[in-house]
Amino acid sequence: MDEKLSRVDPKLLELLVCPLSKGRLSYDREHNELVSKKAQLAYPIRDGIPIMLVSEARRLDE
Repeated sequence: MDEKLSRVDPKLLELLVCPLSKGRLSYDREHNELVSKKAQLAYPIRDGIPIMLVSEARRLDE
């Protein structure tokens, strides 16, 4: 994976929240996802763009 695409700007991470829980997100570098522990969802990052749709998120218990 291109190294540029596997990074998330820390300032962007401060601004984004989970659309479901409105809680903070953390970056999972291994899976290239933004994780909401509160909602138990992981939002994918595709081509460097976080996909912040609940319908696109992966449940953490899967």
